[in-house]
Amino acid sequence: MTTTTLDVQRSGAVARVFLNRPEVRNAFNDGVIAELTQVFAALAADATLRCIVLGAHGKAFCAGADLNWMRAMAGYDWERNRVDAQALADMLWTLYTCPVPVVGRVQGDCYAGGLGLAAVCDVLVAAEGAHFCLSEARLGLLPATIGPYVVKAMGEQAARRWFVTAERFSAAQAHAAGFVHELVAPEALDAKVDEVVAALVANGPMAARACKRLVQDVAGRAITPELRADTARRIADIRASDEGREGVQSFLAKRAPNWLG
Repeated sequence: MTTTTLDVQRSGAVARVFLNRPEVRNAFNDGVIAELTQVFAALAADATLRCIVLGAHGKAFCAGADLNWMRAMAGYDWERNRVDAQALADMLWTLYTCPVPVVGRVQGDCYAGGLGLAAVCDVLVAAEGAHFCLSEARLGLLPATIGPYVVKAMGEQAARRWFVTAERFSAAQAHAAGFVHELVAPEALDAKVDEVVAALVANGPMAARACKRLVQDVAGRAITPELRADTARRIADIRASDEGREGVQSFLAKRAPNWLG
């Protein structure tokens, strides 16, 4: 399926969503934001889906905001700016809360809002030579809507620098900060993405979703009696589920679980 701004492909239990505006370095506007929101909402509702790859066609992953869109925004009043920014915030939340694990494929430059897209991915694979930049301060702005996700993904200390300096930083620096999980040569990018996808698809479908949710729910929380009780309930729930029973029984019987066909 191809939308106005996205190329959406489906193969079995894996969906691949590509930004498809290479002529403008995959910069986003209100149309891209709306279509990403709609596509990921639909994918989130698909119980048969095991993994989503988020990538882009062309030389850049995402250059941030489209220049024509920025020109239009220059004339917006406060309320129109708030509504516009809320749509971006809602899109990022839709991607972040998608129950299906998302693998980010960054083949080229990833700037501003594009870095926000990368930050909401669960596993991020980048090609050597890609660059990242939180360029908002250079324009007298700030990376507000993407900020919560970027800080979660790269950590406060790294964010303190890149937010305030608006410097470009390399994929190697992003990898060292923990933002990028896998850093590979450009020609090895798709093979590494496929390797991560294969690892995800080998896992219990509901377990993978539960693991993703667990990280989001416990990150940064104090280990209170309530949290300990919640985690005990979660493992009891999944142990007693059909998938949990099948996983343990197949392991003990030294056979493949039924979700592998």
